[in-house]
Amino acid sequence: MSNFNGYNIFTFHAIALFILLILPEKAISQFSILDSTFTFRAGTVKTGNALQIITRQTGYYFTYDSRLIDPEKKTEMSFSDTKLRVILESILKNDSLAFSVIDKYIIISRTFRPDVVTTDTIPSEIPGLITGVIVDDETLDPLPFATIGMRNTGRGTVTNNNGSFVLNIPPGSYTDTLSVSYLGYFGREIPVKQALGNNLTISMTKEFIPIPEIIIKNQIPKDIIAKAFRAIPDNFGNTPAFMTGFYREGVLRKYELQSYSEAVLQIYKSAYSGTLLGDQIKVYKSRKIENIDRSDTLAVRLKAGLSTSLDLDGAKNIFDFISPEGMKDYTYRLTDIVTYDEETAYAIEFKQQDIIELPLFNGIIYINTVDYGILGADFEINPSLIDKMKDSFVTNSSRGFNTWPTSVKYSVAYRKVNNRYFFSHVRGDLVFASKQRKRLFNSQFKVFFELAITETDLKNVTRFEREEVAPIHSVFSRTINSYDPLFWGNQDFLRPEDNLLQALKDMNVKLLEYSK
Repeated sequence: MSNFNGYNIFTFHAIALFILLILPEKAISQFSILDSTFTFRAGTVKTGNALQIITRQTGYYFTYDSRLIDPEKKTEMSFSDTKLRVILESILKNDSLAFSVIDKYIIISRTFRPDVVTTDTIPSEIPGLITGVIVDDETLDPLPFATIGMRNTGRGTVTNNNGSFVLNIPPGSYTDTLSVSYLGYFGREIPVKQALGNNLTISMTKEFIPIPEIIIKNQIPKDIIAKAFRAIPDNFGNTPAFMTGFYREGVLRKYELQSYSEAVLQIYKSAYSGTLLGDQIKVYKSRKIENIDRSDTLAVRLKAGLSTSLDLDGAKNIFDFISPEGMKDYTYRLTDIVTYDEETAYAIEFKQQDIIELPLFNGIIYINTVDYGILGADFEINPSLIDKMKDSFVTNSSRGFNTWPTSVKYSVAYRKVNNRYFFSHVRGDLVFASKQRKRLFNSQFKVFFELAITETDLKNVTRFEREEVAPIHSVFSRTINSYDPLFWGNQDFLRPEDNLLQALKDMNVKLLEYSK
């Protein structure tokens, strides 16, 4: 966070490019009402009347899709000191229904737990490996950045832009369950034993939550964000963690790949409260591929992608759009309430105030309706003001060239494991234009970096020795000395998207890991 003319501006000054000449009101807790006990002695009544009786006694209203419940169906309404959740399960007699509470409304929605993956499943060549693609079940469009994880551990990964994923399963997890999550969709669970050795196509179904307009209108977005900010110490924990992650970055000039770097990282993630210690990164394995030769007049390198990936953990390095000091610079609007796994989340849109002349962020943040945990955020630097950010992103511009950012977008996600939230995934997509003086046309460069956490461990966590820590503020691709065709072994990695894979093939690089 930096201050400029009285405005708080959160910028990632660590992101820079080297331009080179060749010679980057609280949601009510479910326990407070659903687990409270009630007595009813109405006898046999219609289901619709039963819900009205509950409303009169509890003060909570019901909202649901009319296709889920037949209000004319007879049911028994005789209970003594019984939890409301049990009462609802009894009178509705439908084990595929779920209940959640927001404000003074009990929302009844359907659950979705398919027993098997029903779409094309073909054997994989490696027994301990699960590969596949996550798609929308109606459109068959791939779902990028979907979370795939082990239900009982911190191990997992995310899909790439094509919805593809790769996950190594250690023998000790063969009895675990694979959990697939995507905001706004029903969660999927698949036994690991069923998925092992398979290349899966996993279909996800959108969930429609019948939220009355009054619920949305009654919520104050700034209050929700303020509660999320105050809940960070409880939700994210006060102890450090060891994480294993896969990092990649690349630069494309138009559609041609100039450089592509990858690494398996070990991360010391410091506690979110009660400490002044920062995060640390140790590079376990890494490689780079470059497609630059002396015939190129201009090349771009990403600087400090590693440090920026950690900086983008906005629950630790507080985003200005959730900080008490920075919120005055934004307007907020609750746009929706969406499902995530078995819970729901507020979707809050934020934009910088029109009166502020310096570039801030526009985007959307997702916050759990029950515990106010931050699930993720997608945001970008205000496109109408991004031209003022040149000096924050471009360094060492070559003589004779003018280079500036045209688009800067970020995505950050967190994963909830055993009631604690963990940093899970971050991606940055930046577009730059460069123009040589006295030339008519610009050259466009697309720069990306991405970090996916594949494993989290809370045992015996200690900081790395100084000599082990990676130079995270350097040009990362320069720290990699060679390409190893047997690079990955049993490490989890992100499969390159189709366009990158084609670009790598065009460079005649033999990537054994991607040909399977």
